[in-house]
Amino acid sequence: MINVILEGLVMSFWLLIVCVVGTANGPVGMVFFYEKDVQERVVELGLMTEEKIKKRAALSGAALWLPVLAAVPAMVYGINGARGFFEGFWQISAVYLIMGTFDRFFIDWYWVSRTKAWLIPGTEDLKPYIPKKTLAVKFIGTYIGFPLIAAAAAGVAVLLERLIK
Repeated sequence: MINVILEGLVMSFWLLIVCVVGTANGPVGMVFFYEKDVQERVVELGLMTEEKIKKRAALSGAALWLPVLAAVPAMVYGINGARGFFEGFWQISAVYLIMGTFDRFFIDWYWVSRTKAWLIPGTEDLKPYIPKKTLAVKFIGTYIGFPLIAAAAAGVAVLLERLIK
């Protein structure tokens, strides 16, 4: 159980690193996380092009999702020694939910919504950057979507385990 908690914290830290690196030269670097109206304003202001937004979204997506989809199952089955579907499923789910909860509360609720770190000059009138509807979708994605992704990851791991034997 302690491994699962530590792995959840490692993945939360990984998410934080991606965000810190992405915003190192200002929050415009992560504008793809903002609503479409903010992205359009950033383009209108000449702060970034649509092409660059798409490129940065793809790079950041890879930096976030490859570890989520590959490293977490590898940790759960390789380090923790999980065997079978259910054991892997609950551990992967727990890691994802720790990371997702960190994202919803620390990054979204506190860092983005309560500090000026993610403020893009010229877009203040478009705040809040994470509207209530978007936040609700993010919470649903975290608490329903992540367990579904964990089920798929555990299923793939079990299939691979059977193929190797």
